[in-house]
Amino acid sequence: MKDLDTAVKYLRESGFTCVLVLKDRIYTSQERGVKPLLDFINSGISYAGFSAADRVVGKGAAFLYVLMGVKNVWAEIMSEKAQAVFEQYGIHACCETHVPAIKNRAGTGFCPIEEAVDNISSAEEAFAVIQTTLKRLSETKGGK
Repeated sequence: MKDLDTAVKYLRESGFTCVLVLKDRIYTSQERGVKPLLDFINSGISYAGFSAADRVVGKGAAFLYVLMGVKNVWAEIMSEKAQAVFEQYGIHACCETHVPAIKNRAGTGFCPIEEAVDNISSAEEAFAVIQTTLKRLSETKGGK
């Protein structure tokens, strides 16, 4: 669990929102939400076997970690449904705080990604739904 300990240490001692570690390979992000995970997936780099530390992990992020092939995930806050996804796929996951669901940034309701994947049971389907949801949210914010 040395890689996971290193990832957690980097997350706690930095402004990073997400840290991936495998031996001497370390990848970080300061982006929020699921954006860092989508960036990692789209990078073309294999993250199989990495350990991850993240600020907030909901069910959508859990599915993205599954697609990345990580073996360990630690989060400051993790939803119960994210924990269930990790258990389903045999990924070791732990956190500081479990919550029933991830709230949106305004704290007025649930995270739109968490809501979008609520009834999804496969990582591949979740990936498509997350991309569609982010596109829709981006268009809404852009006033299109």
